[in-house]
Amino acid sequence: MLIAPPLALYVHMPWCVRKCPYCDFNSHAAPSQLPQRQYIAALLDDLEQDLDAVAGRALDSIFFGGGTPSLFSPEAIDELLTGVRVRLACKADLEVTLETNPGTVEHGSFAGYRAAGVTRVSLGAQSFDERQLHALGRIHGAGDIHRAVDELISAGIDNFNLDLMYALPGQSVAQAIDDVRAALALQPAHLSHYQLTLEPGTAFYHRPPALPDQDTSWDMQNACQETLAAHGYEQYEVSAYARAGRQCRHNLNYWRFGDYIGIGAGAHGKLTDVERGCIVRTARQRQPREYLRCTGAARVTERRVVAVAELPFEFMLNALRLRAGFAIGELESRTGLAVTVVEPMLAAASARGLLSREGDRWAPTALGRQFLNDLQAMFLPEPDVPPTASAAARDIVKGIASS
Repeated sequence: MLIAPPLALYVHMPWCVRKCPYCDFNSHAAPSQLPQRQYIAALLDDLEQDLDAVAGRALDSIFFGGGTPSLFSPEAIDELLTGVRVRLACKADLEVTLETNPGTVEHGSFAGYRAAGVTRVSLGAQSFDERQLHALGRIHGAGDIHRAVDELISAGIDNFNLDLMYALPGQSVAQAIDDVRAALALQPAHLSHYQLTLEPGTAFYHRPPALPDQDTSWDMQNACQETLAAHGYEQYEVSAYARAGRQCRHNLNYWRFGDYIGIGAGAHGKLTDVERGCIVRTARQRQPREYLRCTGAARVTERRVVAVAELPFEFMLNALRLRAGFAIGELESRTGLAVTVVEPMLAAASARGLLSREGDRWAPTALGRQFLNDLQAMFLPEPDVPPTASAAARDIVKGIASS
């Protein structure tokens, strides 16, 4: 039986100082005068469109992603959070994450963000190697990362994540480990460690740098995982590591197929309609200028019921990224499907050594984690089912995995 899962709010802030050559997210170079007040007003107006669908439910987390949300002042973030609390109930221990870059030119006072209600910060460090930061088009240096962390601690925010990439241009295994060690020296609560990939539509895709080969990249991943584990950071998701009790609740909600309202230019959402017995995907106007020009329902470009045949893949696309996998009850309550629907696929994946079962839980094996795309693909709908939702789900997951 379909049961309403935990609820989160994703807020997309689409501007950054400069577009990085590897980035395929919906981000745009900021205008000289950022329309902060106008955009905050638009976000709150946008939120109104989904209030009826989540009536009586309380938010468990809020995530400001981008772009670079810290281009917005603490006052603007406070205005948005105040407006959210007026419209929606929020849990007492609400997790509020703000993505930011280490360059001091981009962020306001971390103490100001904390006063506004931010409880967690995700810093886009990417590397501590000055040469690599330059190759990646970053506007900060390694010293800026250290200064940003010092400011966070001074502001009383010890729950912070560092984004770190590996398999960078010309990078060796030893250099990848050096980056991880530099990050660990700052004692983050959480570390996102993910491979640089060449995405269509990016500058790197059209002018690709020389990246490490697949075997070297795999060696980097394993060596960095061992280093992180030795320092007490548990890998709980493909690219996410955390100290005990410091997993990102917002992202865990995604991986567990929870619900989330998505507001802002290009934001996606997923909401469970228990009465109708279905799951609804939403999307907003992608271009910031068009998003600001529209009002009300015109900002919502898509509101679509996910086909029943696509639910196994959409669930597994998320749940199988978790090392702990999923419980049968989670599958049934969050998709409304009986486990019998996926039992043949589970059995086939188990026979290939990609999945293992312990009690009522299924989880990827070491081999399944290594060939995760192949494992997830085993749950795709039959060829005669249009792949629209599946393609959209992949895009959403890709964005979550690198935040």
